[in-house]
Amino acid sequence: MRVLLTAIAAISAASPAWAQVAFDNIFSDHAVLQRDTPVKVWGTSTANAPVTVELAGVSVPVTADSKGQWTATLPATKAGGPYTLKASSGSAVAALNDVVMGDVWLCSGQSNMEFQTKYATNAYNEIQNSANPDIRFVTVDRDAQANPLDTLPKRLEWRAVGPETTGDTSAVCYYMAKELQKTQNVPIGMIHSSWGGTTIQSWMSEPALRDLKTYDQGLETLKAYSRDPQTAKTEWQAIMLDWWQANEPDAKVKATWATRDFDDRGWDTITANGFWESAGKPELTFFDGVIWYRTSVTLTAAQAIQAATVELGPVDDGDTTFVNGNVVGATESWNAPRTYAIPAGTLKAGKNVITVRAYDSGGGGGLWGKPNDRRIAFADGSNITLPAQWKYKVSAPLSALKNSPTTPWLATSGLTNLYNGMIAPIAPYTLKGAAWYQGESNVSQPAEYARLLPAMIADWRRAFDAPDLPFLVVQLANFGPVAKAPTQSAWAELREAQRQTVNADPKTGLAVAIDVGDRVDIHPTQKNVVGQRLALAARKVAYGEAVVSGGPQPVKVARSGADIAITFDAPLQTYSSAQAIGFEVCDAAKACRFATADVSGMTVTLKASNTSDAKFVRYAWADAPYVNLYSDQDLSAIPFEEAIP
Repeated sequence: MRVLLTAIAAISAASPAWAQVAFDNIFSDHAVLQRDTPVKVWGTSTANAPVTVELAGVSVPVTADSKGQWTATLPATKAGGPYTLKASSGSAVAALNDVVMGDVWLCSGQSNMEFQTKYATNAYNEIQNSANPDIRFVTVDRDAQANPLDTLPKRLEWRAVGPETTGDTSAVCYYMAKELQKTQNVPIGMIHSSWGGTTIQSWMSEPALRDLKTYDQGLETLKAYSRDPQTAKTEWQAIMLDWWQANEPDAKVKATWATRDFDDRGWDTITANGFWESAGKPELTFFDGVIWYRTSVTLTAAQAIQAATVELGPVDDGDTTFVNGNVVGATESWNAPRTYAIPAGTLKAGKNVITVRAYDSGGGGGLWGKPNDRRIAFADGSNITLPAQWKYKVSAPLSALKNSPTTPWLATSGLTNLYNGMIAPIAPYTLKGAAWYQGESNVSQPAEYARLLPAMIADWRRAFDAPDLPFLVVQLANFGPVAKAPTQSAWAELREAQRQTVNADPKTGLAVAIDVGDRVDIHPTQKNVVGQRLALAARKVAYGEAVVSGGPQPVKVARSGADIAITFDAPLQTYSSAQAIGFEVCDAAKACRFATADVSGMTVTLKASNTSDAKFVRYAWADAPYVNLYSDQDLSAIPFEEAIP
């Protein structure tokens, strides 16, 4: 009897009734797995248990680790399906149905990648006719985390496109996938992981940012925040105040703007009931940068001695708030209501001045909430409403502020948060490539972006265990004020950082959007054109096709008698004029002048431009330039700056 019981116990241990097994939350019914290459799938089971993973008649045995985590590498499988993807451990079985083999693309970035197909041009007709079981997508939920997640919080749902689902897809990603499915004739899977208004630093891992050597302070503060948020906030406020003192132009003079006795009679007035761009002030219509606001209230002696807070509502994107010249708080967030305690002794009987230094890095800016929500609230429950009309003065445009540090724990503009919550838990899903549409939130730091973008590409290639992962970049579209004369443009500088990054990496591609933007809307709706251009870039970079994949760009700049000749990499044509518009010639200090540009074949000749001070040529160098230079295949020329030898 003892022998029999021992045998039964041995069988039970080898195949316990409580055995469990599951795939990771990125995998579900209808998923697309990458064809023609070994594919990683992973999940959980009972600790140390044997697991068998099966697909298309092939079984792969693995063993879970002590935490119950397992990973299997399936052999390369040709495009096709549907298959059942199965994992079994003892008596436990997890099965995913209608899984197909095809090409999987990760689509990420900020709002122009997040922009849904239902809002794009001609959306209704497109969506009604979109049914295609060979185009499938999954959307990663917004999630900011201080530390990398091992898995997504809940299982995602892969879905095929069709009238009921296509409207929810990323428009740019959908149109790219649609074009690729048509040209490659295989299933296309889209993993969409985007968040509007986000900076590139949010999408990078801690090790990647550490490698750049300039983010250590923020990363250390982020760690401190996870241990003690209030202490970290106090430390970061001191760091930010030091930065403002060192970087705001004429900071010492401007410090007096917050004082109680400063004479602001020369300042203009503004009704703060919305973003400053909509206030009817021409100088603010397209302004990004720093503006100071001032207002005042009169208090009784009884009010002044009470504990009190100042409530401002939201300030886009960041603020430093002063009461009678004393800093009472600082926050970076476009939509968080500001409520700051006023230290004892700060308020006075009589006149009290509230000053807000507002910083806007793009889009709407300033005090934009409801005026009636702005008040000083007292300990006795009473309050006094702040005036709706404020005095204001422009302090500095974005171009005058270099590499402003951002609060490291913020979801949209912090450090590593979105990588931790939205990239780490889906890596290393086997991909065909990645498409990236982001940069609007980094236009204040184009030189830094030139470091960050290649670092992020390398970071994601490590995360997805794909050293040569094809990476496609959408160059920023035209947006903002039109230029009547050559001008400095942070948007143009960031576009150039994108171009140079792509030119330096043979496994990257660039989709130009300079001709399909909207100068008054940062979210242009012609996403089909952008998606089609991404697909062209993918066909060359990821599929090795001999296609013209991008807009023409210069390969040689030379002096030619009285002229300057620019040779491009494709035949050229112009629209609406015999000449190309948007060319500039600049001196060593980047003082520029427009140039007359004749076009012939693959050459643009800048007439009578070969002067002794000519050192650089530029094309489409403005926030929202008008362009008419295209390739013979109707692809807009790439904005650029090149030195003249």
